[in-house]
Amino acid sequence: MSEPVLPSMRVDGQTALVTGAGRGIGKGCAIALAEAGADLFVMSRTESELDEVVAQIEEVGRSAQKIVCDVSDGAAIRRHIGEIDRLDILVNNAGILRPSSLLDLSEDDLDDMLQVNCRGAVLVAQAAAEIMTRQESGVIVNMSSTFGVNGRANNSIYSATKHFIEGFTKSTAVELAPLGIRVAAVGPTAIDTPLTHDRLNDPEIGGDLLSRIPMGRFGQITDVVGAVVFLSSPAAALVSGTTLMVDGGWSAQ
Repeated sequence: MSEPVLPSMRVDGQTALVTGAGRGIGKGCAIALAEAGADLFVMSRTESELDEVVAQIEEVGRSAQKIVCDVSDGAAIRRHIGEIDRLDILVNNAGILRPSSLLDLSEDDLDDMLQVNCRGAVLVAQAAAEIMTRQESGVIVNMSSTFGVNGRANNSIYSATKHFIEGFTKSTAVELAPLGIRVAAVGPTAIDTPLTHDRLNDPEIGGDLLSRIPMGRFGQITDVVGAVVFLSSPAAALVSGTTLMVDGGWSAQ
């Protein structure tokens, strides 16, 4: 019998860490990776949310351990991730959005977005890469956005943080490739989650966003997790340094 042509999109027996895993896209990514065969470490600042995620992962027959931690706390990140023996997949998902015009932007909102979206992503990737370097293998999937390749009025700082993720993904992919580590990103459009649902159904805000998506619909969490599992799997073995856009064609315009 000939060898199969299609590489597997399973990640059986691998260990994954997902940040921002308590809700929304992060929660979906954690459960999807468990369904694809991985055991999980799930990280968030809110323990009660993680308890629910752990229970859902265990329902599909995989193990899960929670890490209650702020990704911008370098000492805590190094301590918690440093205790992990093996790490095959990192989904660097934690992020916050504080919409504001440039003129109305507060220093607190500026600092919070830079701390979580930029500093946090770097600290987590750094700690994960130390483990993956020892293994000479691993995959880092960063969470970018449509706004990582496009601009958006009243979202200048959030957009800037996602442009940061784009550059960080490309540069670390080149740096870590000789060490056997792939780095890629996923770029979602507006995704309908419990946190975004009201904004997306606002005629002014949601209507404008929808008008920019050629496929004519907002994204669902299932749209994003499919891309994340693919990039994490052997099927994406030569995919590194690039962003898989999940934006219904927005960035093609």
